[in-house]
Amino acid sequence: MSIQQAATHIQNAKHLVILTGAGVSKESGVPTFRDAMDGLWAKYNPEELATPTAFAKNPKLVWDWYSYRRDLVSRTKPNAGHIALAQLEKTHPDLWLITQNVDDLHEQAGSTRLIRLHGNLAETICYNQCRGGRVPIAPSDFVWDADRTTPPRCPHCHAYLRPNVVWFHEMLPTQALNLAQTVCKNSDVALVIGTSGLVSPASELPYWAKQNGATIIEINPEYSMITRYADIVLNGASGAILPALLEAMA
Repeated sequence: MSIQQAATHIQNAKHLVILTGAGVSKESGVPTFRDAMDGLWAKYNPEELATPTAFAKNPKLVWDWYSYRRDLVSRTKPNAGHIALAQLEKTHPDLWLITQNVDDLHEQAGSTRLIRLHGNLAETICYNQCRGGRVPIAPSDFVWDADRTTPPRCPHCHAYLRPNVVWFHEMLPTQALNLAQTVCKNSDVALVIGTSGLVSPASELPYWAKQNGATIIEINPEYSMITRYADIVLNGASGAILPALLEAMA
């Protein structure tokens, strides 16, 4: 299938949904979770740093790991793919962008109709979720111990604070997942970009769209679990293919 065929489907879409995975951010220099396990962190497994049990056992270790990741992400910028998706939103008012990524590169590029499945690395929440959910706490409200050798504490209940990301063994935010399921089932075109299709339940979203009659367009430099049932497969980097799609639509 060609860029032009994909562009025609996207241009004619009434209910366009987009799902982005780690590959999109990797093109901006954001390492995937396992790619970031280098240097001082090479001796750890992800499960030692990204579970509620790990945080309860060693909150400082987990907090320091995420501080390291936040620093990596802070040095990156949106790439041409992020920018093209933000531009696509201007021509498709019913577009929804569902992301598995925890950086804010989509927002920096200008996307506004965004559903975050795995949280936001830049945000911090109470470990106990004392106010009834993942309510972000501003850095100015952090309560630090005198020596600052442990994570900051919640100003409301004094529990440790943690990054607002979904860890292994945690459920996805209910509201985000429900909305993602709804927009996928109502879509007529689903654009799936830079995701392996291995992480459930996000991996099920394109399939639900397909089952409800949507055309599935995949952009990925590698074979994925989505490739086998995608209607159109465009092999390559999203930073190159997405601008080409916009140009074909002009």
